[in-house]
Amino acid sequence: MASKAYEAADFAAAQEFYHGKGWTDGLPVVPPTADAVVACLERAALAPDAVLGVEPVRERPLVAEKIAVNAVMAGCLPIHFPVVVAAWRAMLREEFLLHGATASTGGCAVLVVVNGPVRRAIGADGTFNALGNGDRATAAIGRAIRLGLINLLDVRPGAIDRSTLGHPGKFTYCVAEDEEDTSWAPLATRRGLPPGMSAVTVMAAGAPRQIMNEWTTKPEEILETFAAEMRANLRHYSIHAGNYAIVVPKQLRDHLQDAGWGKTEIAAFVHERARIHRREWAEVGKGAVVRDRGDSVYPAMETADQLLVVAAGGPAGGFGAVIPPWLGHKSHAVTMPLDAP
Repeated sequence: MASKAYEAADFAAAQEFYHGKGWTDGLPVVPPTADAVVACLERAALAPDAVLGVEPVRERPLVAEKIAVNAVMAGCLPIHFPVVVAAWRAMLREEFLLHGATASTGGCAVLVVVNGPVRRAIGADGTFNALGNGDRATAAIGRAIRLGLINLLDVRPGAIDRSTLGHPGKFTYCVAEDEEDTSWAPLATRRGLPPGMSAVTVMAAGAPRQIMNEWTTKPEEILETFAAEMRANLRHYSIHAGNYAIVVPKQLRDHLQDAGWGKTEIAAFVHERARIHRREWAEVGKGAVVRDRGDSVYPAMETADQLLVVAAGGPAGGFGAVIPPWLGHKSHAVTMPLDAP
């Protein structure tokens, strides 16, 4: 391998060394031994010098060995690494706009949604605490993305990362879809991949905005709550249309499925309801930018297909989440199949 090796007296000394170099996210990391890095590369069938892509703004190649080093530091096992590789390949697609999404003052994080058989293989659990510390696999995979951004692209706070606030998803932001407990097609399938294929979808995303509606079983009323949260985002944050994600746990999902609503019907309804008039900004302190265009209408998504519907969450509770985009008209979600099992 090409990476330089360092020696430390003990684990504590190693941690202080990493922190001193600015190689961590503020938390302890796993020392990336050569054996651990090689095991990741072998699992993904990648040569150490394989280039996954080039970050176009600063023309930096993303090399497999360096990505593996950061995955080990994040706590990834070799079995997790193909998911990390697929996420990087997706982030390096032009439509994701990696530099803008990671450097912006808007403070978004990279949301990773995992689909397909790989979820079960790595122990990714899309049920309890799905957007929190639900399981080892999603925690480590999401963290591997962040550590890679820090160490390979200098996306450090105050350096390339110019976030005013950021959000907790910048530590780790990965969720597996609960495909076993829903009749809905997986997200990756709806985005064009064959059924049963393992894949990731990445999205430049704001923090999740939790909603609750336990007082109805009607799909229109349940989804109106999601749409209202999107309207709030359009009023309070950004009018730009793009990919939104909604996370629908089992309790609300069952009501929708019992009524015969699939992801297509959900997306069509939410697309129609999640929109505001420009004049509404005057109600939230932004009257100065309404000008003579108060009647202009701004939808959350340009098309219904831009809504990412994710089945995930614990079995009880009428909760859900809306995950807004960073700048939806500039950065688009990307779905990428895994190259290795």
